[in-house]
Amino acid sequence: MDLDIMDLTAARLDRISPSQTIAISTKARALKAAGKDIISLSAGEPDFDTPDTIKQAAIRAIEAGETKYTDVAGTPALRRAIAERFRTDSGLDYTWDEVIVANGGKQIIYNAMVATINPGDEAIIPAPCWVSYPDIVALAEGTPVIVPCSVENGFKLQPAELEAAITPRTRWLLLNSPNNPTGAAYSEAEMRGLCDVLLRHPDVWILTDDIYNKLVYDGFRAPTVVEVEPRLRDRTVTMNGVSKAYAMTGWRIGYSAAPVQMTRAMNKLQSQSTSGPSSISQAAALAALTGPQDFIGTMVTTYQARRDLVAAMLNEAQGLHCPVPEGAFYVFPSMVGCLGKTSAGGALIDTDEAFVTALLDEEGVAAVHGSAFMFVGHFRISYATDTDSLKEACLRIQRFCAGLR
Repeated sequence: MDLDIMDLTAARLDRISPSQTIAISTKARALKAAGKDIISLSAGEPDFDTPDTIKQAAIRAIEAGETKYTDVAGTPALRRAIAERFRTDSGLDYTWDEVIVANGGKQIIYNAMVATINPGDEAIIPAPCWVSYPDIVALAEGTPVIVPCSVENGFKLQPAELEAAITPRTRWLLLNSPNNPTGAAYSEAEMRGLCDVLLRHPDVWILTDDIYNKLVYDGFRAPTVVEVEPRLRDRTVTMNGVSKAYAMTGWRIGYSAAPVQMTRAMNKLQSQSTSGPSSISQAAALAALTGPQDFIGTMVTTYQARRDLVAAMLNEAQGLHCPVPEGAFYVFPSMVGCLGKTSAGGALIDTDEAFVTALLDEEGVAAVHGSAFMFVGHFRISYATDTDSLKEACLRIQRFCAGLR
């Protein structure tokens, strides 16, 4: 007799959904493999190659036999380098034993939530937000509290909105700057306003996801929470990693700094899940953090030019409005002007998901619908791809929008 899969899986899996960004990227790859002309702008992944100095460090580690288990929290050398990088980049003073290294930034978030949340605890999540935040909180048996942040406020959480969302059950604020999917980033003054609210609520912890903080434009700088308000240090997890700024997504290295008791709790959980990250990836990350940093500026210059191109071309498309973001490598245009229309291929555009589905089917451009990021009426495009492909994709989007009736 066949076993019903619903009799096999735990109830906790019913609280979450598969990553919708990964699902779109998977569909785009399948269509491309089938011979379709697809331009995928759905993945949050740099198109730059990992710099040679970093790759060579990994090769040297392999040749030197550095292929054994490491400490669960990461090698002391890497953790010291991370602490120094926090100090150099943001003036944060952490010791190496307050640092933990994980298999990507997502595991840092998972560790923090699962290690601290009890059933019914709340985590405030400003929206638009990365698709995994609510599901990770739900998997930890917490309650995601989604706070919509308006286009008029630049998709940024306002102090009054934060104040209103805090309850006696609030355990966490998850803050992402620059933001995925919008690219919006908080200035020091904007961060100051949120910190002032948090100072009034000493039981609320903060996880600040700074994974894109080096990818900012027009001279903007994205300060982190503890940098703006050192008094919040004792209840903040500052997360970063090498995936975005160092073009190392596949190496799977994320890290955080936090008070030592929090780091120990995360380490305890990690010891019974994955143990430490790859020794070779850690050697590469050490080279990334301690080696030349000038290539980041080269990437930023390229990304800024792409951002300007994509935003300008999307703003020329009928029914779209595309704000120009401060950072990351995404734009998050509104497609509200396209709702209620029918595409040239006969698809009714009644939701943002219907919009991106028809766009992929009819024009071969893969994007991610805004509702996946808890914000309807928009869609996300990653401009971390070559300029010619971006131009062609934007021309196809313009053509698709012009064909709506």
